Amino acid sequence: MREDAALEASSTVLSTLTEMKESGALKKFGKDAELTRRSVFPRELTQAGILNYESIGTPSVRDDAAFLGTTVLSTSAVAVVAGVTLPGDWGFFVPYLCAGISIAVLAIGSTAPGLLYFAIDKFSQVFPDYRERTLGHEAGHFLVAYLCGVPVTSYSLDMGKEHTDLVEHKLQRKIMKGKLEPSEVDLLAVLAMAGVAAEGMAYEEVVGQNADLMALQRILNRSEEKINNNTQQSITRWATWQSALLIKENKAEYEALKACMKERGSVTECMAAIESS
Repeated sequence: MREDAALEASSTVLSTLTEMKESGALKKFGKDAELTRRSVFPRELTQAGILNYESIGTPSVRDDAAFLGTTVLSTSAVAVVAGVTLPGDWGFFVPYLCAGISIAVLAIGSTAPGLLYFAIDKFSQVFPDYRERTLGHEAGHFLVAYLCGVPVTSYSLDMGKEHTDLVEHKLQRKIMKGKLEPSEVDLLAVLAMAGVAAEGMAYEEVVGQNADLMALQRILNRSEEKINNNTQQSITRWATWQSALLIKENKAEYEALKACMKERGSVTECMAAIESS
């Protein structure tokens, strides 16, 4: 029910924004809605502003490794201290318990890493670049969606949240209902990879792409065309390049949007920041 209400609200927003665009009140909403897929070479990603194109499409393990390493080191330290300082049986029980925790975390991390996602996501917030990465990442999604004519009804500065709301707002239907036409796949792929492109233009390693890659895979799985592995890689590269190009060509709008989002501005204020840049 809540998802249906959100979809209905986006339909109203889309109609309103479209009317405002047609009246000339909004000049940048939907101005880049027509996109054409083509083959993109790695060097073109660099020319578009991506710092390390080899990191695109490769899920980051930085946060995972840091979380697992910290868990093992901290439990080992506690075990050593407990074994030396605690009296009697406690001196044996606590070290064994700590060892069990480390083994359990490592086992889950190697067999079912998704179960640790919440803990790793929270742990990643200790990195000093977390807030800036998240801000730039989410601003990339917002800006590219706006330029492509997709109604944005809300945004979050919490990295790891799925952006299927943008996908469904563009389709005006649930993504699981029916197949996607090639033109829909192309546009939705760009929406999915916009955050990756934005982050890749600022950092060598793209930490926040795992959820976006999952969203992209969902889109490709719904394509009415059969897409093989090579085509999937080609679409991923093109969508990242196209998003980076839009952000690069609208740099002033992107910076204004980031400043507004950093102050937790409303969606209306964010759209005004884009239009006034």
